[in-house]
Order: sequence, then C-alpha cells, then structure tokens
Amino acid sequence: MLVPQPRGMDIAPMSKAPTKKRSLVFFLVPHFTMLPFSAAIETLRIANRMLGYSAYTWRLASADGEKVYSSSGIGIEVNSSLADERRNLGGENRPNMVLVCSGIYVEEYNNKSVNAYLRETYNRGVAVGSLCTGAHVLAQAGLLNGKRCAIHWENLPGFSEAFPQAEVYADLYEIDSNIYTCAGGTSSLDMMLNLIGQDFGESLVNRVCEQALTDRVRSPHDRQRLPLRARLGVQNSKVLSIIELMESNLAEPLSLLEIADDAGLSRRQIERLFRQEMGRSPARYYLEIRLDRARHLLVQSSMPVVEVAVACGFVSASHFSKCYRELYNRSPQQERAERKLNISTNRTGVVV
Repeated sequence: MLVPQPRGMDIAPMSKAPTKKRSLVFFLVPHFTMLPFSAAIETLRIANRMLGYSAYTWRLASADGEKVYSSSGIGIEVNSSLADERRNLGGENRPNMVLVCSGIYVEEYNNKSVNAYLRETYNRGVAVGSLCTGAHVLAQAGLLNGKRCAIHWENLPGFSEAFPQAEVYADLYEIDSNIYTCAGGTSSLDMMLNLIGQDFGESLVNRVCEQALTDRVRSPHDRQRLPLRARLGVQNSKVLSIIELMESNLAEPLSLLEIADDAGLSRRQIERLFRQEMGRSPARYYLEIRLDRARHLLVQSSMPVVEVAVACGFVSASHFSKCYRELYNRSPQQERAERKLNISTNRTGVVV
C-alpha cells in the first residue's frame, strides 16, 4: 500500500511501473533500540514514495509472535513468530533479507531456536543483518566467524572479548558476504541508503536524502563517535595525541616516560598540560579510561573479574577492585550484580 501523499507537495514518482522489489523481516529482540529500527524503516518508506510503488515491503517478527518492548518502553506489535518465519523460508513469503534489531542487554539474549533460524536463513541465500547491537545475535549464531562486522562503540569491548573470531570495527556499517551489520543510531539510515543505491542508483538515494533532511550519504567507514577534540572539548594537539596513545594501550599501559618519549615532551610538560587541559594528572586520566573500559566489560560480558582486570592493565584483582570502588563507589562484583538486577526487573518497562 502506498503512503498517501501530503497535500501541497508535488513529488513525482520516478517510475509508475513496478520493477525491482525486495522484502525484509525485522526480527525484534527485547530492549531493541527504536532509533535505528525506525530510521531503517522510514528510509525504505521514503524510497517507496519516491518510486511510486512498494519496492520495499517488510514485516515484523519476534520469537513468540508477541509484542516486543523497546528500551524506551514502547511496545511494538509484530506480524509473525519464529515458527512462522521458518515456514516462510520454504514458501512464497520467503524474504530477501532478515535484520535482527536489538539494543541494551543483548549479551543476555541467547535463543538457540533463533540462532538455528538465522543459520538456515543465511544458508538458503537470504541476506542476514543487524541493527545496533544485533551483531551479537549473529555472532551467537556463528555467522560472523571470519566476517567483518560493525557494532555500537559502547558494546565493542565486550563483543571483541566474547567473539574473537569476528572482525569487528567501529564503523557505521559493514557488508561482508551477504551479511549486513550497522552500529545503530542513525547508521541504519546509511546502510539502507546503500541498499537503495544498489537497487536503484544514486538518483533515488539523493531524493531520499532530501526528504530525510540529511545532507550527505556517509561512508561505511566514517567514525561512529565524535572526534576527541569535540568529545572532550580539548584543543591542544599534544594532549589529544597523548590521549589517543593511552586509548590504544589499555591492556598494557605505557609508563609516563614512554609517553613522554613518544610525544617529544618532558614528563613535567605533560603533567602541566594535563593539569591545565584535563584538570587532573596524566596518570589519573589514564587510570580513569582503563576503569571505564573495565566497566563496559563487566556489564557486557561474563568474563571473570580477574580477567577483566588483566584486560585493562591491572596487575591484580585486588588492586583493580580498590581503584574501581574509589571511582564508582561500588565494587566490580556489585556493578555486575546491579546489571543482572536491572535485567530481571526491566523485562517490559522503560530502561535507562
């Protein structure tokens, strides 16, 4: 069904005769993120409107066919269940693409039936993909071994530890062997624009961009996060280069002397610059970013606390726990326990 055209808008369709068509299934995982989900669907809807026919059709599915709640607490009704979709693979309702939509708490989601369905889908030649943290579900199904993929930067540390066989990047999206993954947020718009470009060319992509009020199609390899300069509000290039060096060496922290040699500055100069720009010593800042990575690993993986400590450059679990408690006012064990409590008490409600 075509979306009614608003009055006062004269948008001529590109083609009145249906040509290429593509059907998609959006598989919703509990606590999925609304932004990438809606951005993907709206991009396809706009493309249909520009074309003048339903080139892209979609349906929503869940494991049991019941309503799925997003991380914002909004419940979405679906069209089919996992059992329905498995039957559809062998019939006329077979889709061209299946996209897993997930969000927070995805590390706790491991449905063997879903994993089997995704493997069967891929083996039948249907494109498989993910939005936001959905790469975690694809990896659980064994589909990302040796494959390039993208995931939200916040989930990248835990994902890398859990699935070392996957080639994960902090890119907006990745396409590898009929597997499409994107990092979430508005990156699903870019991945859908890529799909539209494959099907109908640059002209349609440009028209969709105009309607979506986006001024350009981002490259798959554009950065997810703001540059350090904007993110930290720091202008000093020396400080920025030192922070980049620190972020690249979290498991085996560099000494201040090694950092000074690399930066071409004295230890005293680095101390002064960090006090001036960051309001703390370089050693303190280095400790805080290592603890931040540790926090992500604690809530995104089942790694033992001692392994988290080692992965973040701490020589002992006791020293790690002491530093963690001083910064976050709770122990690593309490952090993990609080995470599990949040999961168990927020199955269908708003989650912050």
